Amino acid sequence: MTASTPMLITFVVYIAAMVLIGLVAYLRTKNLSDYILGGRSIGSFVTALSAGASDMSGWLLMGLPGAIFIAGISESWIAIGLIAGAYLNWLFVAGRLRVQTEHNGNALTLPDYFTTRFEDNSRILRIFSALVILVFFTIYCASGVVAGARLFESTFGMSYETALWAGAAATIAYTFIGGFLAVSWTDTVQATLMIFALILTPVVVMLATGGVDPTFMAIEAVDPSHFDMLKGATFVGVISLMAWGLGYFGQPHILARFMAAESVKAIPAARRISMTWMILCLGGAVAVGFFGIAYFSAHPELAGAVKENPERVFIELAKLLFNPWIAGVLLSAILAAVMSTLSCQLLVCSSALTEDFYKAFLRKNASQNELVWVGRAMVLLVAVVAIALASNPENRVLGLVSYAWAGFGAAFGPVVILSVLWKGMTRNGALAGMVVGAVTVVVWKNWIGLGLYEIIPGFILATLAIVLFSRIGSGPSQGMAQRFDKAEQEYRDAQ
Repeated sequence: MTASTPMLITFVVYIAAMVLIGLVAYLRTKNLSDYILGGRSIGSFVTALSAGASDMSGWLLMGLPGAIFIAGISESWIAIGLIAGAYLNWLFVAGRLRVQTEHNGNALTLPDYFTTRFEDNSRILRIFSALVILVFFTIYCASGVVAGARLFESTFGMSYETALWAGAAATIAYTFIGGFLAVSWTDTVQATLMIFALILTPVVVMLATGGVDPTFMAIEAVDPSHFDMLKGATFVGVISLMAWGLGYFGQPHILARFMAAESVKAIPAARRISMTWMILCLGGAVAVGFFGIAYFSAHPELAGAVKENPERVFIELAKLLFNPWIAGVLLSAILAAVMSTLSCQLLVCSSALTEDFYKAFLRKNASQNELVWVGRAMVLLVAVVAIALASNPENRVLGLVSYAWAGFGAAFGPVVILSVLWKGMTRNGALAGMVVGAVTVVVWKNWIGLGLYEIIPGFILATLAIVLFSRIGSGPSQGMAQRFDKAEQEYRDAQ
């Protein structure tokens, strides 16, 4: 039995378990609300871990530890920004969005919510927001497929083409079969696996390098500046890294978790669970990269793969320090991170196509059973397009992923925040905010730059556009104001 056999068996068992969860969810899926939002029946624990797992992709176990391994603790500003952004999103948006979507036509998707909230009879809000979701998320999905393929390729020596299908097949299967319930339940398992891996691995690495003091001394011997939070930092650089947290307010797959909670009363407990999970996972990822510096400086003969690609630091430490069976479980955590994010993105794309195009424009009177099967067909369609984009991993399209987060954050973030906090917001304000946010991100990224992360000007200008255009022309209708007040009162009563 080769060393990779236990890892392969572990992966197969893990993937089989995810598909089995999908089959159980299939039996609970009766209508489109079940398929897209789990019938709004998700409890605090699943809401919390599903929101966390859907957010943290393979970047958590590969990209972040790799960046810390190269540059030291100064790369952790992004983690601080993400924690702050996620907390504020839970605090100000989560509960209010849960009640506002219910009071505005029991909206199942963000485009659906925008259309009803602002009484948009022209349906331009629905079309524009659904298009933004489809374009950015299909590219996002492609990046997830590439990450899964890279994992299978490096762990089992598969060809990239075979790894592409092996990595994507299971995620497509359980998302297709079970919809939102399957995605949420599997996210909970995957989040548990991720936190287990990210707490255990740095502890074992530290023990392997002799304990706390020898580990820190070894890192200092490599480069004392690894301990400097401000190494090579500029004000613009630190602000840009922290600004990643602004993206949370506009991510459709995270906002869908809030909309699916069983009630607004489930949100505070979910917030505490989710933030604890997130802080431990991000801290663990930083520690893996940081302690990896000490381990590989003590064992330079084992550092070849990490020097070639620093993002492999977690993979190599798992293989070197653990029994192959345990290593298989730990490496499944990377697959879990990839699968949890990819499945959410596939489902959001499917819901946009089904609810916001097919039902809204083609088949207004379609039966629930028909809509569920259209939703499943759309999962397959988006997955095929994503795999086609990912078939060439060097494809220039995948470079867009670097600012898809900013695109969502700036196009949707200010619209979502103000829609749940400000009664005076209008349809024209919402549309102006979306367009200005999306256009600013693209223009800033490609033609202005200045070293400033494009989400910052995008977020600021979108917010100004919403306020300005909501003040111009007629204000919100009496119906809009009444629905807002009822939802806000329900939210306050639940606190």
